[in-house]
Amino acid sequence: MSATRTMRSVTAQPGFSLVESMVALLVISVGMLGIAALTTQGLGAGRTAQFRVQAVNLAADMAERIRANRLGRSGYAEVGEADDCDPEELGHADCVPGAVAARDLSEWTRSVVAALPDGEGAVRYDESTVPPSFAIEVSWTEIGVGRIAYRSVVQVAGS
Repeated sequence: MSATRTMRSVTAQPGFSLVESMVALLVISVGMLGIAALTTQGLGAGRTAQFRVQAVNLAADMAERIRANRLGRSGYAEVGEADDCDPEELGHADCVPGAVAARDLSEWTRSVVAALPDGEGAVRYDESTVPPSFAIEVSWTEIGVGRIAYRSVVQVAGS
């Protein structure tokens, strides 16, 4: 009789079997892999959004520079070296609009290169439209996506 009681007590013990434990571990592992994948995707989307905000802000900066210097016109579309014209500096208040445009374009291009990975910026002037328009384009390379460009068209009346 004592052998029968020993067998019953061993088989009647509550708990989990090895198979149940392995299945539970598998389910938890798949869930953790899903969470890791979603986190990685979220970080990538956040990085892309940050670069897009930078591009919009850089294009808005150039648009404001163009609006502030309406007489610069085509100087914003010409690639050239900026001279030492700094209208904010004392003694340089008489800078011509073309020189201010060249300086603005040079500073803005450096800002685009510094703010975005493989960043490039371009301004195209179209005097055939009324009022004349400026197409501002900012482009950069996004990991896993490729080349992305943001384009904004600004029309400046009274220039």
